[in-house]
Amino acid sequence: METSTLLILALIVALVIVYRICKPSPFSNIPGPQPKSFMLGNLRELLQQPAGLAEFEWQRTYGDVVRFRASFGTDQLMVADPKALQHVLQSSGYKWRKSPVRREIARLTSGKGLAWADGDVHTRQRKVMLPGFRAPETKFFVPFFIGCAEAMCSGWKGTIARTGGQSHVFNLPEHVSRATLDAIGQAAFDYDFGSTNNHENELANFANAFSAPPDIAVLMLDLFRHVHPTIMEFINDHNPKLKALHRVATVANNVASGLIAQKMEDIKGGNPNNDIMTFLVQSNMSENPKSRLTEEELLAQMRTLIFGGHETITSQYHLLGSIRQAASKHHSVFLTDPVLSEISRNPELQARLRAEIRAAEETIADRGETEFTMQDFEDMPILNAMAKETLRYHPVAIHLYRTAYEDDVLPLLKPIVGKDGKIISEIHIPKGAQVIGSVSAYNRNKDVFGEDAFEFNPDRWLDGRVKAEVPLGVYANLATFASGIRSCIGWRFAVTELQAFIVVLLRNFELETTPKLAKIRRESALAMVPTIEGELDKGSQLPLKVSLLSKVEEGFESEPICTEI
Repeated sequence: METSTLLILALIVALVIVYRICKPSPFSNIPGPQPKSFMLGNLRELLQQPAGLAEFEWQRTYGDVVRFRASFGTDQLMVADPKALQHVLQSSGYKWRKSPVRREIARLTSGKGLAWADGDVHTRQRKVMLPGFRAPETKFFVPFFIGCAEAMCSGWKGTIARTGGQSHVFNLPEHVSRATLDAIGQAAFDYDFGSTNNHENELANFANAFSAPPDIAVLMLDLFRHVHPTIMEFINDHNPKLKALHRVATVANNVASGLIAQKMEDIKGGNPNNDIMTFLVQSNMSENPKSRLTEEELLAQMRTLIFGGHETITSQYHLLGSIRQAASKHHSVFLTDPVLSEISRNPELQARLRAEIRAAEETIADRGETEFTMQDFEDMPILNAMAKETLRYHPVAIHLYRTAYEDDVLPLLKPIVGKDGKIISEIHIPKGAQVIGSVSAYNRNKDVFGEDAFEFNPDRWLDGRVKAEVPLGVYANLATFASGIRSCIGWRFAVTELQAFIVVLLRNFELETTPKLAKIRRESALAMVPTIEGELDKGSQLPLKVSLLSKVEEGFESEPICTEI
């Protein structure tokens, strides 16, 4: 198989080179960086440097649409222009589709579920799944989120008690990853992974197997876009290096089969639960038989929920971290994590959040209740501002790969100057061209988020400086959850879970920086994850000092908090 793969790769390389020589680039007049190598072009910068680093530099130098080189001299576009992204993601339907290579990655991790599906299949699957993710259904999940966060906090308190002190340094990813996986299990499937209590199972370890791609993977990912999906599937299904993924798929399918059977029995017996899979099975049973999901598709949705939900929200917590310690300064590059560097010096933001939480607790007590609801979260402006700014400044999904399925014209909000000196207000796109929507660069677009877009400042959401001239996305005009027909179906789930964990953490602990965070690296993998420079072999790290709250702080003044990069 190894020899066959190399032969196929060699054939692809030859065809790509011939194609590149014979057909001029349609983007030759678009400015962009010089390639660092012929074989990989600018892909090393884009995919192996800390997340967003290349795009920020390109955006500052060339504007919101940039031509860059992929493998063997082929041209692609990096897009951060609001109007262009709106057109590709939101206005064009299935004229622009998810890159075949990204669909194949989704198939390997999640099966032929919503993340893989396209066209009519995607429309059908999304219609069946949507009822489980609306606001009325999401409100049922808040107790699960709070319960899993409290279980994590209880474990931390036990560790602190055993040390005999008032604080302890925890590696946040290790603990939050477990708690969020349990929350996904309970809210999505009414299934207990037992991860917070250190119960090991193969399915619980599924979402932790990814890292930044090496050169050969970068090359293969790019070249495979020239390969028919059927051939890609055959190669990957027989690749011995992917045995672990295939094994986990079997485990996940076995678990899902049992859960689906149980859900159907509960529904027929008139005793359904309020979890996403129950809503999905109910929706599927009510659909026209021709519109229903197949058994394979139902099983794939479970894997989609585990990988998509767990990775998205876990990575976001890793970054938000402690509110005061989301990530840190990376000395070798110009990125400076605002939450760590500014809040570690200024406790006002954490105090403002905690005061808002306490005020909300008083309101809850006045109505004779004890726990937060989704509406309580929505009524907390500082909490919402913190969540929005974290999702803006630290998006987990950093790239949106789209391929044009017909000739198109890409409109620009902000014209660029071509290499010939002429103004370009729209770009002609030939069928088959690929563009990469840069979530990181768009989320720091000054035309949308203000001149201080490269600063972390939650108060931008409180003083109205965010502009929505071109509506984009499903939440706060951000690209973090994509937009349009392929927007993240679980965005409301993710935001609500994020809010719940913030509330629980801050009503239990004071969170502080540690020296290691001065070397944080925003690693670019399938999702952005925090690592420590020089310690990549140790995986995801975000060590925090967690201290018990000894008293209610009072008498602080509320002031804007921001950090400039």
